[in-house]
Formats: sequence, structure tokens, C-alpha cells
Amino acid sequence: MTKATDNTDTPRGLILVISAYFLWGILPLYMKALSHVAPAEVVVHRVIWSVPVAGAVLVAMGRTRDLRDAFAHPRMLAQAALTAALISVNWGIYIWAIGNGQALEAALGYYINPLFSIFLGAVLLGERLSRIQMVAIGFAAAAVVILTLEAGRIPLVALALTFTWGFYAYFKKSLPIGPNQGFLLEVLILSPFALAYLVYLQTTGGAAFMHSSATTILLLLAGIVTTIPLLLYANGAKGVRMSTVGILQYIVPSMIFLLAVFVFGEPFDGMRVVAFPLIWIALLFYSIPVLRSLKRAKS
Repeated sequence: MTKATDNTDTPRGLILVISAYFLWGILPLYMKALSHVAPAEVVVHRVIWSVPVAGAVLVAMGRTRDLRDAFAHPRMLAQAALTAALISVNWGIYIWAIGNGQALEAALGYYINPLFSIFLGAVLLGERLSRIQMVAIGFAAAAVVILTLEAGRIPLVALALTFTWGFYAYFKKSLPIGPNQGFLLEVLILSPFALAYLVYLQTTGGAAFMHSSATTILLLLAGIVTTIPLLLYANGAKGVRMSTVGILQYIVPSMIFLLAVFVFGEPFDGMRVVAFPLIWIALLFYSIPVLRSLKRAKS
């Protein structure tokens, strides 16, 4: 069996990571089918039904002891509670955006995210920005300013998705537990709140769950839809260089962009025609050093 190193892209790792990104890329189709359900209720079902799916995977891996140990460390629980809160807010904003004709703005948020991660590294970790990285961040900032001036408002959806996912990834990195165990810990922390809200919805008649067979089936699938891509990514990333992951992550916003324009029929006009190319140029600048490192590693 081949052992993956930091300088190796294994076939298994690439397949798993690309599969995860593809599933995240088509996720808007699933969310669009649930656009008649309140975003908060969809988040609730993503949490509740992720517990048995992620739990079964952890049992099969024989890593349940790591989870038990986590509950004995208050600091780890506090960190997991923070990441759980961030990911649940991110889910809610994303679900609302897809259901309300804002998929293009969601794509914009995930396009900006890698540049925001660089910015976070500079501000919070003291990492030095190269000139080309500063140029990339400048182009992204210009795109946001252009969209703000045209619409007369800040693109809140895009920035909220960027900030919540960026800070989630930042704090998740310092969580001293494996990614599979960490995800299960997060949804377990959220479960009491999710169950309480679901009971409230059911008793007050505000729930979409159990009102129609199609909606009920879609909500029951929320655990699989949520957990499988995360687990594919978590296990595949071990066999892929971080620089490769940095390039492949553009698959998701690119697929969301294409679905928004060609499937959902969202308008791609006005200053969006200027702003999105600026983002793509920014990502091109961001990718140059990544591609150079890949080339050096290959040679």
C-alpha cells in the first residue's frame, strides 16, 4: 500500500477530494428542491440526520473512543461548540441564498473564500503576504466594491458565507480531534437545539416534515447529503497536497455559478459581468504560486 506524503497526490486521494467537490457543486439542486421549506428547518434536519450517518462511519472506523475523550475536555467542547455554531450559520445562509435566487452571490462568496483565508493568515497568524497575493486580494476587494456601488448595498450573502466558512476553517484547524470525529462532535452539540426546534415546529404546525412524502424523503436524505461529501473530503485530503486542494476547491463555486446562470436562470448582467471576471483574475493570481509549487514538486 502506498503511503501518502505531503509531496504526493495519490490516485485515491484525488478521487475522494474531487468526488467531494462534485457533490458540493451539485448541492444547490437538492437545496432548490427544498426551497419551499424554511432554511432553519432544513438546517435542523441536516443536523439531526447527520448524527446516525456520521456515527455509523465512526463505529466502522473504530474511532469512537476519540469522541468519548473529547467530552472529557471542556476546552475542546467549547472549541467544537464555536465551530458548530459557525457551520450551522453558514448552512442557513447558503440554504436561504439558493432558495431565494441568490445562488450567484453564494458562488461569489465561495470564490472569495480562499483569498479571505490568506487574509486571515496574515492578520491572525502573522503570515507574510507576497506581492502577488496582495494583488489578488486587491482584485477581490475591487469586485466587492463594484457590486456594492451598483446594488447600493454590500453583498451581504457573499461576505457572510465567506466570513462564516473562513472562520470555521480557521478554528476547525486548531480543534485537537480528527475531522470525522470533529464533525460528529459538532452535530451532537447542535442536536439538542435542533430536536427542540423540530418538536416546536411539529407541535405548532409549522413543520414541512411529514406533510408530504416527497418533502419528507428529501429531509430524511439531509444526513447523507451533508455527511458523505465531508467524509470524502476529510479522508481524501490526507492523500492530496494542500496546494492541489487549493486549486481543486474552485470546482464548487464554478459549478454553483453554472447552475445559477444556466439552470436557475439568475441574471448575469450589469456590474456582475465586471465583478466576476475580477474575481477570476484574482484567483488566477492566487493560483500562480500554487501552480509553481506543484511544478517544482513534480520535477
